Parts: sequence; structure tokens; C-alpha cells
Amino acid sequence: MNSENGENRVNSKEHWIFDILCSKVCVKGAVTLVTGGASGLGKATVERLVQQCGKVVLCDLPNSKGNEIAKTLGEDKVIFVPVNVTSEEDVQNALSLAKEKFGKLNNVVNCAGIGVAFKTYNFNKKIAHQLDDFTKVLMVNTVGTFNVIRLAVGLIGENEPNVDGERGVVINTASVAAFEGQMGQAAYSASKAAIVGMTLPIARDLAGKGIRVVTIAPGLFKTPLLSALPPKVIAFLEKSVPFPSRFGNPEEYAHLVQSIIENPMLNGETIRLDGAIRMQP
Repeated sequence: MNSENGENRVNSKEHWIFDILCSKVCVKGAVTLVTGGASGLGKATVERLVQQCGKVVLCDLPNSKGNEIAKTLGEDKVIFVPVNVTSEEDVQNALSLAKEKFGKLNNVVNCAGIGVAFKTYNFNKKIAHQLDDFTKVLMVNTVGTFNVIRLAVGLIGENEPNVDGERGVVINTASVAAFEGQMGQAAYSASKAAIVGMTLPIARDLAGKGIRVVTIAPGLFKTPLLSALPPKVIAFLEKSVPFPSRFGNPEEYAHLVQSIIENPMLNGETIRLDGAIRMQP
């Protein structure tokens, strides 16, 4: 009797472990739509997902290097679709091509974004921050991110759930500026704080369909914009990062994207990826 009960407990444990392994979400074979995928964090994400045997729908502006990247990585693995993230038509077209080419969509990684640097009011020149500039940043960063999410999850929701009930993952890109914005970053900080703010409610909205939502808030990363700064400025900024005292590599962002996709308990959260930096005024 004891032996039989012991055997049942062992078998039960084996089944539990087997279920956990089966529920693991892998990048291999998954189809991911990446916005802003032709440069910086987005490009590194596209490259890593392909290295891990995933398929990618690379979305970026028509004048980007998206088509060139797709050809380099292999058009059987990556398709480039010109997309303005604020356009419903463009995003729907990308989703249609994802289904036509790869048959499904598992994940979305939102990397598209812009920024401007203006103070709220220039008292020397008596010029106020242009409202059009403020609106444009929020439209691309916040509205564009939400536009992609609201449309893409319809396709993700068609997937068969795994044993955990999961159908896919949405990953957004905020910034440490969402928490510690600098002078001149009113528009950018507002747009990124909005992405942080909508992460949990969207995760709750989509929980019933088994779709997770996670946001990454990068610190100072080696993107084309920061890399173009003078060497002295770069050295100063790198010293402001406690550890490691350097700019982050886009590959480190991409690594976190993979980890989020593969870890089913990450949901409704914003993860700082910043070397412990806390921006000062």
C-alpha cells in the first residue's frame, strides 16, 4: 500500500514536471512582429529571434533599411513590411502578410519610437514648446504602440493555447525617462510613462485570452542616436551608470525580449534594464 502510494506520488510529480516543460514558450518556431526593427534595439531583437530559429515580421518606415536586413537574414525567415505605427491600414497589412507568409502570429515587440528635446518654455527667446512636436511624440510612441497592440492581439488570439493557456506575448519599450525625465524631455517622458501606465490594464484586458503584456524600460543604450554624441559626452554619460559603467548593448535588450517570451510568469510588469542608473536633474 505504501509502495503504491509512493509510486503514485512519483508519477504525479513526473506528470507535473512534464506539464511545465510542455507549457514552456520558446522562440523557436514562433512568429514575432517587431516595430522599429530596422535599427537599434529593434534590429538587435530581429537578429536574435532569427538566431533562435524564430520568424520575424520586420516593420519600419519605408525609407529604413528593413528590406536590406530581411534579405541579409533570409526572406524565408524575415519579411519587411513598411509601416507607420499610427496607421491602422499599415498595421493591418503587416498582420495580413504575417498570416499569409508564416500562418500565424505569436508575439509583438514594440520598438518604434521618436523623441524631441525642448523645454516647456524658452524664457530667453519667449518661445513655448511647439504643441505639434509634443503631439507627434505621443502619437508615435504611445498611440502607435497601442495601435499595434489592439490590432495584433486579434491575430494572436487565434492561436491554440498551450497547456498553460498561453497564446502569445506583447512586449513594449518604455524608458527610464518614464520615471526620471530630464529637462527638455516633457514630451518623451510623457509618452513613455503612458506606455508604463497602460501595461497592467492591457495585461488584465488580455489575461482571459492567455496573452501576456510586459514592458522594458531601457536606460542608456548604444543606439545610433547616442552613439553619434561626441566622445567626451559619451564618456560622461557612461560614468553616470553605476554598473556596468557603459551604454547597454542592443543585444542585451534583445536577450531580455527572449527571456520574457520564454518565462510565462512575467506579465503586467515594467522591467528596468539600466545598470541601476537613476537620472538626475
